[in-house]
Amino acid sequence: MSDTAGLVTVTAPAKINVHLAVGGLRPDGFHDLSTVFHAIDLHDTVLAAPASGLALRLDGPEAAGLRSDHTNLAWRAAALLAEHAGIAPDAAVTVRKTIPIAAGLAGGSADAAGTLRACAELWRLGIGASELALLAEQLGSDVSFALQGRTALGTGRGEQLQQVQVRANWHWVVAAADGQLATPAVYAELDRQRAADGATRTLGDPSALIEAFGRGDLEAVAGLLGNDLQPAALALAPYLRNTLQAGADVGALAGIVSGSGPSCVFLARNAVHATEVAAALQKTQTCRLAFAVRGDVAGAQVRLREDSVQQ
Repeated sequence: MSDTAGLVTVTAPAKINVHLAVGGLRPDGFHDLSTVFHAIDLHDTVLAAPASGLALRLDGPEAAGLRSDHTNLAWRAAALLAEHAGIAPDAAVTVRKTIPIAAGLAGGSADAAGTLRACAELWRLGIGASELALLAEQLGSDVSFALQGRTALGTGRGEQLQQVQVRANWHWVVAAADGQLATPAVYAELDRQRAADGATRTLGDPSALIEAFGRGDLEAVAGLLGNDLQPAALALAPYLRNTLQAGADVGALAGIVSGSGPSCVFLARNAVHATEVAAALQKTQTCRLAFAVRGDVAGAQVRLREDSVQQ
C-alpha cells in the first residue's frame, strides 16, 4: 500500500533570456554561458494522477506535432524521478501546452520541471528543492531555472543559478513566429559565423543589466538587453528582422530574439503599454501571435492537490 495524492496540478512558466552571452564550445559539446533568465506568466500546466505504469498525454493550443513517448522531456522527467526514488513510474501525466514549442521560451524545460514537481507530490516523496534541482540538471540546461523561476544569473551551460533580486512587475510582449528553430542548429550557426569571422565576440558580463533591473530603471534595461545567438537566429530565420522592426515601429522600448528563437520579446513601460504594443504588433502580421506578459514569476508550483487515496 502506498499513499499517493489523487491528482496534482502544477503550473510551470516560460522563460526569456534578457541577456545571453555565449562563450566558446566546450569539450562536452556545450557552450559556456552567462545568461540572465527571467520567468514570465505564460505557463504550461502539468497534471499527474495515479496509474499503473507511465502514460503521457499532450493537449492544448501548442501541443500539435509533439510526441508523447520516451523522447518527450516530461516523460523522461517522470522516469528519472521514479528511478531516483527507487519506485515504479506509476503516473498518468497530462501536459496542457500554452507555451509555443521550439520558440526560445523553454516550453519543454517547463514541462519537465512541472512533471518533476507534480510526480514528487503525487508519489509523496518528500524531495526538497535542492534534490529536485540536481535531477533537473540531468534533464536539460533550462530545467533547473523552470523549477526556480523569478530572475536568475545562469552560468556553466545555464544550469548553475544565482538568484537575482529585481523590482517586480516587468512588462513584456512575446511575439511567437510561424516557424520553429532547433536550438542545436542555432548554436551551430553561431559557431560557423565565428569561425568565418576568426573571432569569438560575446556580450560579456551582465552586471550592468542586473543592477538596472534591481533599481527598476526601464530605460537602462532597454539599452542593455542582448543575445549573442540573435545573429545566428536571424541568419536562419531572416523574417525575424521584420518582427523586430515592427516592434520598434509600434513603440516597444526594445526588442530582442529570445534565446535561440524564433520568438521575439519586447520591453514595455507598463501593463497598458504592453497590451497596446501586442495589439499593434499583431496587426502587422509579422508574427503568428503577440501577447502581453509579466515577469518575474515563481517557478513550477503546485496549484491543486486532491485528497489522497490508498493504492
